Amino acid sequence: MIIVVDGLNRHLFSEVLDEMFELRARVFGERLGWDVTIEDGKEIDEFDHLDPTYVIGFDDRGNVVAAVRALQTTGPHMLADVFSAILDGEPPIRSATMWESTRFCVDTQRLTRGKGENSLSYATCELMIGSLEYAINAGVQDIITVIDPVMDRVLRRSNCAPYDYVGKTVPMGKVSALAALVDCTEERIASLREFADIQDSVFLEEEEALALFNSKKLVEPSVANRDHKPLTQLEKYFVEQMNAAKTENERQDVLRLIETLSDKFTPEQKTALLGTPRAFAHEA
Repeated sequence: MIIVVDGLNRHLFSEVLDEMFELRARVFGERLGWDVTIEDGKEIDEFDHLDPTYVIGFDDRGNVVAAVRALQTTGPHMLADVFSAILDGEPPIRSATMWESTRFCVDTQRLTRGKGENSLSYATCELMIGSLEYAINAGVQDIITVIDPVMDRVLRRSNCAPYDYVGKTVPMGKVSALAALVDCTEERIASLREFADIQDSVFLEEEEALALFNSKKLVEPSVANRDHKPLTQLEKYFVEQMNAAKTENERQDVLRLIETLSDKFTPEQKTALLGTPRAFAHEA
């Protein structure tokens, strides 16, 4: 399940972005050993202050499990200004129809093996499908992406092999890095969907994404919610129903019931259940 966050809706997803930056810290700082700046457990660099676009994936419990960042190549971007050694003396590619994709990461701790939902393979393919469909809708024809050899193999195995490479492979932390070119086409998306057996839309509406992200607070209270008063019987009922939900449809049924009965809750109770009153459709 995918949401696109950019300069227009970023204010709605500050907590989602914080969780994404924490995932990036674990992946690029700890697992890959890249020379990145981590503060308060979050990996944020100067390009995150340029209002980039983020494509973010959730698991069915509302956790951020995948993310990638998109920047226009006509302005500052990582291949031109940070990974220039990859270019091996060649000038950076700059085009209004080519965007740079970086910080592609998936949560290897939360996601499972195999190809089913909530698996590494499924989340990776879903994120690539979402990125490509968003790019096509934005008029982007090609993506240049800085990846490691492992991600290069993932792309090839997923029916999404790059059509070319730029520059050379260079050492980068515990791994090496290279720049790959991927065209944004319906054929590529269709190949990915066939590989992952993903037929439906991968995107969530903003309200759905907020409700999904905040629903995990029913079973995983955040630090900010630890001082919440004891749960009422109605709140306990929703916690039990959310824990018992085995499918995405069942979980959505619980969320819809919470929305229907939202007038039974105080603003504080609404925040405890869904994290923000905006999650209730009739208040949006």
